[in-house]
Amino acid sequence: MMRAMQQAPSFLDALGHGMADKRIDILRQIAQGGSISQAARAAGVSYKAAWQALDTLTNLAGVALVERVVGGVGGGGARLTAAGRQLLDAAHAVHQARSSALAQLGEGSDAELAVARLSVRTSMRNQWPCVVEGMQASGQIVRVRLRGAGTAASELAVFSRITRESAELLGLRAGMPVQALCKATAVRVQPLARVAEHANHWPGRAARVSRGELGDEVAARLDVGVQMVGFAAADARLRARSRVQLAADESAIVLALVGA
Repeated sequence: MMRAMQQAPSFLDALGHGMADKRIDILRQIAQGGSISQAARAAGVSYKAAWQALDTLTNLAGVALVERVVGGVGGGGARLTAAGRQLLDAAHAVHQARSSALAQLGEGSDAELAVARLSVRTSMRNQWPCVVEGMQASGQIVRVRLRGAGTAASELAVFSRITRESAELLGLRAGMPVQALCKATAVRVQPLARVAEHANHWPGRAARVSRGELGDEVAARLDVGVQMVGFAAADARLRARSRVQLAADESAIVLALVGA
């Protein structure tokens, strides 16, 4: 079972996972049933994914949330520690407060959606609201096809590669709204070429170029109307209004649930 940590609990990061998040759901199922395998089945994920969820929450909280129970009918199980129960109570309280606040904005309103998107705080500067169009599993990897916002003529197409466990924990399915994120340093910017390198390849026009010894930071507006930031080689000699192409590896695209 998880090694106990010495510091006091810190739930600020762990509470970034709302009640709708499968990680919190797994914690709740353990509290109710006293079994990690049973919790995994109830949450609709694999036993391995349930352990990944507990590891993530434990790392974020900085203290053990679950402990093993030895003996008894069935040979033992698991139960929440005092910190685990506190986290679950806190998650419920935050969920209630957030639901009350969003209810005042009106269900489905632009303000409610904006608040949900802004609740994701991260160092990643490229963030796009998307919808899952489809998924293709190959072994332990799932390739997710996403459709993002864009102009009336076209929309942003994004592909992400994540693990099967991550797809299970997010509960991904076609039609689900998600947020795609990517570090600016993971986006490559080059002069526009005729042939796309791979799926995550977007043409656009440079809006701002900041020179640097190790590479130039380029803020660009894609042809579909979406803003994106990336880096070009120092010798690329790009300027504002240069036609460019931006590209990112599929494994660099991170997915987050909106309002989870």
